[in-house]
Parts: sequence; C-alpha cells; structure tokens
Amino acid sequence: MSISDLFASADDQLDVHERLRLYIEGVRERADRAVPWGPDTVGIPRQSCDSGLLRINDVAFYANARHEISAFAGLCLNLLSLHRPRDGGGISSAPAPAAQRCRCCMLRWPCPTIREMAELLG
Repeated sequence: MSISDLFASADDQLDVHERLRLYIEGVRERADRAVPWGPDTVGIPRQSCDSGLLRINDVAFYANARHEISAFAGLCLNLLSLHRPRDGGGISSAPAPAAQRCRCCMLRWPCPTIREMAELLG
C-alpha cells in the first residue's frame, strides 16, 4: 500500500497526520525486518561505465540503505509526534468547530511541516 492509497482512502476517521504516521511506521517496520543489503544478496545494477569508484558508491549505498531508511522513518515519526493537531482555542458562535492549530509551531492545521511531508511522501 502506498501513501497515495492512504490519502485516497474513504475512511474519514483517519486524518492526514494519522495516515502519515501509519505509512512511516510501515516503512520503518519493513526496513527493520529487511535482510541487510550487500553485493552478495542484492544485484548491483550495471553501470554505463566500469568505474571502480561508482561500484564502491553503489555497494556503500546498498550496505547502508536499510539503516538509513529506518533512521529516516524514525525522524519522520519524531516530527509527527511534535507536529500534531490541537484545538485552536477561542470561542466561536459558528456551527463549525474551532480551527485547529499545530501543537509545535502553533500555525493553522495542517501546518507547513505536515503539508510538506504529505506532499513529499505522497
């Protein structure tokens, strides 16, 4: 399931924040369960040139990708734990609920951090 599938979901009970959190937790779980990558476990794509330096860079990328993806997912989850909605406070005579604000930056919800994450991961 991709993040775009989550955003297209008809389930109105999950907001953008919760869908992002579920997606990123899934990425982290898959990365943590993955077998470490190496030249003997994953085929390294053929290069247009036979530069040894490019091959070393590929091996380093594959060798570190599992850990780096897991760390990236952890960072995203930490950002989501900081940037989450809260009641904006105030009294409103309108029938609509009061505007929500971000708990971290106090900007109108969804804040720029969550909007950017949703756009980049979508």
